[in-house]
Amino acid sequence: MTNWPRRFYSASGVSFPTAERVSIDVDATTCVSGLLLAPADAHACFVFGHGAGAGMEHPGMSAVANDLATLGIATLRYQFPYMERRSKRPDLPTVCHATVRAAVSTAARLAPGLPRFAGGRSFGGRMTSQAQALAPLDGVLGLAFLAFPLHPAGRPAEERARHLADVKIPMLFLQGTRDELARLDLIEAVAGRLGPLATLKLLPEADHSFHVPARTGRKDQDVRMEALQELAAWAQRLSRGSAATRGERMR
Repeated sequence: MTNWPRRFYSASGVSFPTAERVSIDVDATTCVSGLLLAPADAHACFVFGHGAGAGMEHPGMSAVANDLATLGIATLRYQFPYMERRSKRPDLPTVCHATVRAAVSTAARLAPGLPRFAGGRSFGGRMTSQAQALAPLDGVLGLAFLAFPLHPAGRPAEERARHLADVKIPMLFLQGTRDELARLDLIEAVAGRLGPLATLKLLPEADHSFHVPARTGRKDQDVRMEALQELAAWAQRLSRGSAATRGERMR
């Protein structure tokens, strides 16, 4: 692997990776920013987009990247063009899809030896799945959704999941049971219809931001780590399966 980010040291002398800012060319006229965070012991790379209202440097996005680094997962998080322009209006889906593809290609270049996964927080995950449904993302083994936005708040429906039937690689749904953008019975039904390609990990009492009420006795960071440990284990299983398949083909 090349272009690992620099490292800093905590007061206790423990070494941690720092995120490296990178440029991602979407097309001849559009370039967006990305942040690559890659621990020395990384065994996979997760390329993930932000939610509709907050960019890649939102504390929640940074926390996901930092926690995944402790689990041996490198990350490339990136901006959609509208967020780069500091606009509140999301880009057209075609622009978002092109951005997802460009980010995945950048990850392949910067981390060529790592199995790749893609997805994102809410909107970022939905745009990634739409891109994959239209045409496979280069080398991506699976999609992971951190709170898939199945419907607008207060308007339960399943139309946003129709394209998932055209996704032919494994999908991991990390969903809070109190998510106002994914009513529990509906997200369970969606995952059920997708069959063995879908894994649904429910986070009790968590909302769309993985926040849990104080009465649960749990902290938000505990819930987030529970979700990301599931993601890391899922990615490792798929990586091993892919390696075994390649080995069989070489015999």
